Amino acid sequence: MAGFDIDRIDEVIHGRLRLGVMAYLSGADTAEFNELKAKLQATDGNLSVHLRKLEDAGYVAIDKSFVGKKPLTRVRLTDAGREAFALYLDAIGRLVGSA
Repeated sequence: MAGFDIDRIDEVIHGRLRLGVMAYLSGADTAEFNELKAKLQATDGNLSVHLRKLEDAGYVAIDKSFVGKKPLTRVRLTDAGREAFALYLDAIGRLVGSA
């Protein structure tokens, strides 16, 4: 089982919501907080916690602004996030391929 290396799985990405965020953003330039919340069927608090973890890892950038008096939060993958996601997909592919 030469391809089996569980240590290559990025724990920051591997959680269900964080993986969903990374997968969604990999196909989008940016996403609004409410868009992500709806797509991932997450609560405000839960999504916020997971976005913070991805932001702390340098995988996403979060831009907060106001439209009129309403807050608007936009999220995008960073270059480091795109690279980490590609490495994650490769690692998962190797694990599945070795099974």
